[in-house]
Amino acid sequence: MNIGEAARASGVSAKMIRHYEEAGIVPKPGRSLSNYRRYDANDVHRLRFVKRARELGFSMAEIKELLGLWQNKSRSSAAVKNIAARHIAELEHRMAQMESMLKTLRHLSQHCHGDARPDCPILDDLARPRS
Repeated sequence: MNIGEAARASGVSAKMIRHYEEAGIVPKPGRSLSNYRRYDANDVHRLRFVKRARELGFSMAEIKELLGLWQNKSRSSAAVKNIAARHIAELEHRMAQMESMLKTLRHLSQHCHGDARPDCPILDDLARPRS
């Protein structure tokens, strides 16, 4: 199939397929006599794998590592679990940061009068030097 057909079958846009190929996430496909990219069912399966991993927030480096493990039938599931555990810890850290931002913004917003007066705790906080 051509890149458009592979994109439809995998749910990954043609632009992202090209990007994944350039980044070395997926191998560059074979070419037809007229130099068009040619994809097969295995390529589409790999693209779906990448799409799902991206939906779960894995980085490109992690996806590359996961693909390698997925294709290595002598892998240990512990290696896969370690990648997932690192990713979970990173997500939890980012969520804690976002919760902190949300709490701060709610507090500042509640203390802003939101009227015609010029004083504003939101702007004051943004302008305050940080250590």
